[in-house]
Amino acid sequence: MADFDLAIVGGGINGTGIARDAAGRGLKVLLVEQGDLASGTSSASTKLIHGGLRYLEHGWFRLVREALIEREVMLRMAPHLISPLRCVLPPAPHLRAPWLLRLGLFIYDHLGGRKILPPTRTIDLADDPLGAPLKRRDGPAYEYSDCWADDSRLVALNALDAAERGAVIRTRTRCIGAQRSDVWRLVLEVHGRRDAASARVLVNATGPWLKLFDETVLRRQAPARVRLVKGSHIVVRRLFDHDHGYIFQTGDGRVVFALPFADDFTLIGTTDRNFVGDPTGVAPDAEEIGYLCAAANGYFRAQIGRPDVVWSFAGVRSLYDDGSRKAQDTTRDYVLDLDEPGGEAPVLDIYGGKITTYRRLAEQALERLAHVLPMGPAWTADSHLPGGEFPPDGLTALIATTRRSRPFLSQEHALRLVRAYGTRVERMLGPARRMEELGPCFGADLTAAEVRYLMDREWAQTADDVLWRRTKLGLRFSPAQREQLARFMSDRTGNPTD
Repeated sequence: MADFDLAIVGGGINGTGIARDAAGRGLKVLLVEQGDLASGTSSASTKLIHGGLRYLEHGWFRLVREALIEREVMLRMAPHLISPLRCVLPPAPHLRAPWLLRLGLFIYDHLGGRKILPPTRTIDLADDPLGAPLKRRDGPAYEYSDCWADDSRLVALNALDAAERGAVIRTRTRCIGAQRSDVWRLVLEVHGRRDAASARVLVNATGPWLKLFDETVLRRQAPARVRLVKGSHIVVRRLFDHDHGYIFQTGDGRVVFALPFADDFTLIGTTDRNFVGDPTGVAPDAEEIGYLCAAANGYFRAQIGRPDVVWSFAGVRSLYDDGSRKAQDTTRDYVLDLDEPGGEAPVLDIYGGKITTYRRLAEQALERLAHVLPMGPAWTADSHLPGGEFPPDGLTALIATTRRSRPFLSQEHALRLVRAYGTRVERMLGPARRMEELGPCFGADLTAAEVRYLMDREWAQTADDVLWRRTKLGLRFSPAQREQLARFMSDRTGNPTD
């Protein structure tokens, strides 16, 4: 008899989403992740919950429709992590005709049964404040709806909900061996020690490591049809003073987003480059940074260059290789490949996927396994992630309630905490009734109480886990402050600093 019904390798959005759904259906679930949760591609997205306006040009209507439906499902499911975002599409008549853009936006407005978000409107950037940061361009501009997400916290809260429903979540744990019979017998490595576990079904949700894991751990003969595509982003000081985003058309047929980020910054991305090699520690190169700066400079009055970049990051997407010539044309749809030879335990490979459609991907993954694992019905469509038990328009009210309960919090501090923890902000703050009772402040407004909560409840073990994946306060920390935080966490766990 196996220890678990389902073993999932990979702690990104797909792996944690499947773990949450499966645990909620009554399955015994193990998830192992070689690093921190969301330490790969899932923390390196453009932070959008969107249908993918550009995907309409490729005829990917099923994917766009599913993503547009999920956009509002997710807004209801996690209104603290996901916020409505209005995006401005300036004219570029030499690239796409205005009638074509208007048609695409009409389809975008109606394809997914939009109920919460407002529709597209035409704007004149010469008279509208939204045009103030931009170079003057002739022709109509459009403002349409999508959503913004804290991607890495979305992963952490899926893992948290899975754990609260009985799943076992093990970070910093590598699966280094897998023997297949009627069950999977796994060899795990944790801090140099070996452990074992067994499961009836294995899910390979390793993302860009999918092919490597298939070849070196599962030792399967059939080659995985993986196309690795690198997407890079840059962050600069704020280029505009409002809460809208921009979507810029580029000369190579792509689009680049410029989005408000962490209050005082602008996020610009992304690129699409074929990638070969080890995805560990991948970073933008000089050419990609130059490309993103040039894309922004084609539209903004304020010009930026490499010295203006305060942070950059890249992720490698593991797409299903459909034979497209260009990386940007490769399908963004997910593919679920189930291998179940007679009498042997099944393995399910997860290709592709978007953060927007992760919940539906998880639902379909479990549907593929229903004949092997008796389980309860689908349940996540009407669920809430931890802290998300309030209406999509209730964030302001929750901030006000939090400030009445904890008047020592500034408006900015309360806003950041509520965005991160939602209704669980009281649990995170504990009994504190004065700022001093939250313990030392390491930098920005990060206190010892919050760090302890993240370590105890959300698997944070290093300063980077806290500063870049549980929060984005790394943008506001000096090297000395980061070192102080690392020492605090090391002293608490007895592990070396990162």
